[in-house]
Amino acid sequence: MALLNIEQQNGIAIVRLNRPEKRNAMSFDLLKALVDTAKELGKDRHLRVVILTGEAQVFSAGIDLSDLNNPKNRAYAAWELLKPGQSLFQKAFLIWQQLPVPVITAIEGYCFGAGMQLALASDIRIAHPNTKMSIMESRWGLVPDMGLSRSLKGLIPLDLAKELTLTGRIFDATYAKDIGLVTHLHEQPLEHALELANEMLARSPDALAAAKSVLDAMEHQPKKALRLEKLWQFKLIMGKNSRIARAKDKNPDVEFEPRQF
Repeated sequence: MALLNIEQQNGIAIVRLNRPEKRNAMSFDLLKALVDTAKELGKDRHLRVVILTGEAQVFSAGIDLSDLNNPKNRAYAAWELLKPGQSLFQKAFLIWQQLPVPVITAIEGYCFGAGMQLALASDIRIAHPNTKMSIMESRWGLVPDMGLSRSLKGLIPLDLAKELTLTGRIFDATYAKDIGLVTHLHEQPLEHALELANEMLARSPDALAAAKSVLDAMEHQPKKALRLEKLWQFKLIMGKNSRIARAKDKNPDVEFEPRQF
């Protein structure tokens, strides 16, 4: 059985975590599948938006503890944590930030631990109000190590980030929306994610890639952000889709070219 179910239509890719018997818990194999899938999607110039969600009305209950506790995985995990550069555990989540298309997460059921870190690595999060959420790693004697120090930055104040991480407290999506961890609440998260994705399809795919790059730099690389604004604007002005966007404003039937950048 595939660990990820992928559905592509009209430039939108829906990527579903597919371990329903485990409430879509993150096994080592699933982490590898997330990396491989993101790499393949990033090569597709026709791709416009990605939606991450989970099968069986559950996003993810977190790391698969049976995988984590398996002695056969300990040497592998130790090497991933000690080697230079990003570990598999970081790359599986941060790679979605690096995609040149918007990534929306549709969340319901449970969003714990590793599931929370995957959701935070997306650009926009839409959750069912009753979703249970937690930065749960402290419950297992662990620290969040899947890129949380990057993906959580700027979303909520540092003291609140510490409180939620240190306590491992479970909270609902309504509270998450109040503090800024969730972008929107909706009774049908995937349906709302598709509505938002279709709204983005009316915009130049190159402009979407540029905006994501510049805004991420504003938060994480502020010294480079102004230079990126200029660089991206030059590329867009010289590209085809900027001209098409201006024509499309008068004639909505005009189609964009595949993403150039």
